[in-house]
Amino acid sequence: MGVELKDFSWQRMIEAVEAVRERALRATAALEKAGIPYAVAGGNAVAAWVARVDRAAVRTTQDVDILVRRSDLPAITAALEAAGFVPAEVMDVVCFLDGPDGSPRDAIHLLFAGEKVRDSYPLPTATVEERTQADDYQVVDLEALVRMKLNSFRDKDRMHLRDMLSLGLVDASWLPRLVPLHAERLQQLIDDPDG
Repeated sequence: MGVELKDFSWQRMIEAVEAVRERALRATAALEKAGIPYAVAGGNAVAAWVARVDRAAVRTTQDVDILVRRSDLPAITAALEAAGFVPAEVMDVVCFLDGPDGSPRDAIHLLFAGEKVRDSYPLPTATVEERTQADDYQVVDLEALVRMKLNSFRDKDRMHLRDMLSLGLVDASWLPRLVPLHAERLQQLIDDPDG
């Protein structure tokens, strides 16, 4: 085995989750203070919606995806730098590392509102107006989040969608309002809930 194994530790697991929470809250507080529209997206948005139904079904994720307007990038950079983040670009993704020694794996990753993440995606990302106020941050609306997950449709996106289906956040009644490729993908998950 080529990796160094540390002792098993509940504390390390708890610290990993807390680090994501602290990073997300520090970043969103900086954007709020600067008056920059945003919405938490990705796995943390899924976790926020899932927790509204069953907190035991929440999955953790190490990075924080935030939906913003590209035109706000200079103001975002200033706000996040003031909060201790360091701008970077990794594999064409604009991100902000948590300090000079931060890792891209647990960085703040920006998604640009109304733009396609990949040319092959049928739809662009949500707009920053498609958001809901959570307790102390803004989160992508459920419908916009589902669209974004159906767009990407990677293994983790399919798992997130299965979680939402299993809890009744999404169901077959959504099919008629989706673009054909998204409807086909959602039907696939409905037909095969265990993958």
